[in-house]
Amino acid sequence: MQSNNRSRRRRLWMRFTALFMSLILMTSCGIFGSDSGTADLMGSQDQGEARIERYAGEKSQVITSVYTARKELSLTFNGMGDMQTMERLLNELDKYDIKATFFLPGIRVAEEPDIAKSIAARGHEIENNTLNHLDLTKLDYEQIYKEIQLSNEVIEKETGISPKYIRTRSGDYSDDILLVAAQLGMEGVVSYNINPKDRDMKNAKEIGDYVARYMSRGSVISLNTDINPEIVPAIRFIAEAAQDIGYKLITLSELVNNGGERKPLEQIPGYDAAKLNPDYKGTPYELVYKADTGKKEIAITFDDWATDKTVTRILDILAEHDVKATFFLRAQGVEHNPNLARAMIEEGHDVANHSYAHQVVTTLTPEQLQEDVVKAHQVITEAIQEQPLMLYRPPTGVVDHATAEIIAATGYPRIAMYDVTTLDWDVKNSADDIVNGIMDKTQSGSIILLHILDGIHTAEALPTVLERLKEKGYTFVKMKDLIE
Repeated sequence: MQSNNRSRRRRLWMRFTALFMSLILMTSCGIFGSDSGTADLMGSQDQGEARIERYAGEKSQVITSVYTARKELSLTFNGMGDMQTMERLLNELDKYDIKATFFLPGIRVAEEPDIAKSIAARGHEIENNTLNHLDLTKLDYEQIYKEIQLSNEVIEKETGISPKYIRTRSGDYSDDILLVAAQLGMEGVVSYNINPKDRDMKNAKEIGDYVARYMSRGSVISLNTDINPEIVPAIRFIAEAAQDIGYKLITLSELVNNGGERKPLEQIPGYDAAKLNPDYKGTPYELVYKADTGKKEIAITFDDWATDKTVTRILDILAEHDVKATFFLRAQGVEHNPNLARAMIEEGHDVANHSYAHQVVTTLTPEQLQEDVVKAHQVITEAIQEQPLMLYRPPTGVVDHATAEIIAATGYPRIAMYDVTTLDWDVKNSADDIVNGIMDKTQSGSIILLHILDGIHTAEALPTVLERLKEKGYTFVKMKDLIE
């Protein structure tokens, strides 16, 4: 057996060497663009080896996730397993109509080009996983350049595909890697934001459950094809999780092309609408509990933060019933998932400030409270790429005269309260409890408080709430329209 393995490795290395030599002997365009370029990189015994100069331009972009409100994310793979494993994996992806991105090591493409060609033929994307699947963060600049450039050339020679993205074996990157990628004209260095750690030999269900737990719009999932065979049956669980939320798994290039660009905070109008202001005593404010109106108009509002699965379900229910709401967001959650906040805006809802860390405002010093309010404002502004609605709702609804002045002085003179609440944040309150509480308390001009927390019964109750309130003749408006 050992003799057979040695023979196989020897044959593969001979094939790679032959491919390598054919590349450097290509007329007019060697591995690195010209015969002189090849000589510069490979060097010669007579002249000595010329070094690759460090690139002096802008570094390549890093892609860990993509800014988008669309219901899309990307499934990516590293390495290249054996023919049997890869065939099973490709069949499973076909079964669930998933198009993925494969980061392939150049040497594996040289060893078994038919696998790479099969990946491309099935409509998947092929990108660069370095030549030898090494940890590039431990190499010098010239070694990094050779590892990426030669792998690009091998992949293009065998498949006709010119990679535009590079990912290291671990997904880690350094400034040198970013500079080399830019020097070679590549579009980005790719990492990930969902890593189910299949290297730890988790079973398929564990891998799928991990991905489902962190699945979000614009995410980049990272799996390995050559370590844990359980990734093949894990595809079913990942596909089912995406289908359950209503998300689509697409190639990385498509995800990037469909995504948007996030402007820096300072370039967004209204980013400084909230500021620290130590001169807060005597600042006027208004606590808004409901609207004084003769119309049967009401506003439905949601507090806090949750996972994509919970929030997307609530957004889908609101869209189905053509209702626009106001979301008071805990910015600490928004900071980790800005795409979800942007999705609320793109679906026509308003987004407002519900603090950063969700601390009871009466327990904070004036400085701590103002810092929290301003930080939340900035985080939300950057996430949604526009100024949020200038309403502030205090966590737990607790506020007094002193803290109201402090909040108002930052630029939030209107403090959003409510007159209808059913304590839906408490999992002990069932969907029926929530429905009955709202129906009993709602009046013209009411501001209804609900929550977007995981594990509670709000989403279950919401369709019935909307239907019954409409049956009673109520129309839904956003809170700003109700109180103005």
